[in-house]
Amino acid sequence: MGRGKKKVHPKTRTAAFKASEPNEIVEAPHSFVIHRGLTCPYITDLTLDFRRIMEPFTATNLRESRMNRLKDFVSLSSFFHVSHMTIFNKASTQLSFKVVRLPRGPSLTFKVHQFTLARDVISLAKKQMIDSDHFKQAPLVIMNNFSGDGNHLKLMASTFQNMFPSINLNTVNIGTIRRCVLFSYNPDTKLVEMRHYSVEVVPVGLNRAVKKIVTGVVPNLNKYNDIADFVARDGNASESEAEDDEQAHVVLAQTLKSGGNLEGNKSTIKLHEIGPRLTMQLIKIEEGLFTGEVLYHDHVVKTEDEKETMRKVIEKKKKLKEQRKKEQAENRAKNLKLKKDQKWAAKKEADGMDSDADDDAAYYKQEVGEEPDEELFKHEDRSSRKRHSLPGGMKFKNKKAKMDPKNDKKEKFDPKNKGRAKFDHKNNRNTKFDPKKNRKSK
Repeated sequence: MGRGKKKVHPKTRTAAFKASEPNEIVEAPHSFVIHRGLTCPYITDLTLDFRRIMEPFTATNLRESRMNRLKDFVSLSSFFHVSHMTIFNKASTQLSFKVVRLPRGPSLTFKVHQFTLARDVISLAKKQMIDSDHFKQAPLVIMNNFSGDGNHLKLMASTFQNMFPSINLNTVNIGTIRRCVLFSYNPDTKLVEMRHYSVEVVPVGLNRAVKKIVTGVVPNLNKYNDIADFVARDGNASESEAEDDEQAHVVLAQTLKSGGNLEGNKSTIKLHEIGPRLTMQLIKIEEGLFTGEVLYHDHVVKTEDEKETMRKVIEKKKKLKEQRKKEQAENRAKNLKLKKDQKWAAKKEADGMDSDADDDAAYYKQEVGEEPDEELFKHEDRSSRKRHSLPGGMKFKNKKAKMDPKNDKKEKFDPKNKGRAKFDHKNNRNTKFDPKKNRKSK
């Protein structure tokens, strides 16, 4: 039997796994998207749709239960490079959306006024433009109208931007930008609109027939004698595929893989909404993980004295928590030491090491009045209970005595005589059983 595979320590395996990851993945912001509160199938679907927005740097197949707490996800965040956690919390009266910067905050709480699932948005679209390859790259973030007064707007805008990887305009590959996320702020209503789009780049200046050929679509030529008739026919353009306005036209700096989009040529950018939709309002901003000082609140405005009082209360709670943790650590260490001492004392008592030879000798001298013999209280090491050697008579105690193979004869059954073999103990031999000799005389 071969030797088993040597086990690797978990810390060594974790360090090797982290060293094998490229820097682009390690430095990119990762996220957890979970839901708390009351159970609702629509909120569960909304959570899954939001995970699709945050792909590929999110836990798409994350499984959560009611037993999980926020500290469970925070403890795992450092291993998976998670920088943000978004929470959909369903209460009896409203739905809230929370964004947390891990591991020390701040925490932003939004009130969700309206939401639409991705499947409903796609079902309403005339042209459904969605592909699984679009979610292999992070989306482009577009911020609109976040330039107002107030630190809460700057913090909200920076939080939304830092949830997604940054893009270097000098080195970015335009072909990897397949999706975009729009955050639009309305200063009058204080609402934030979130939309999710897929990006399509279409060449400009080509009619409908040429676009089909360039983009790889096989046309139906059964009504034409030549392909020239298909290209040169009139009325190729329809109202739904008419050219957009010139504001959507751009000059490409790179050649794209899609047909007809060449470097230096004009192309138009088309956006197809793929959902979900969110309409939310910022309620408050807190330090830490929902336990610190309230930096901003939309409904409650406090004076400086009230803020100072709240700071003192929070500081007092923080010190009390640290003191409890310290006491718990000390009690834990004390209990471990006590258990260790008790275990050692029980071991000494079982091995007979608790009696001291000097004390026994002194007691004997005090009672008898003379010195004891040296061998009477001689200290022997009983730490090992293993018997080194057995007495001569006990070495083969459990072994069976060997019989002489010549005399070791067993009884045999003779089927012809239909009798039993009889063992003669005097002559030490087998004899046949004779029923006539053993029959009693009448």
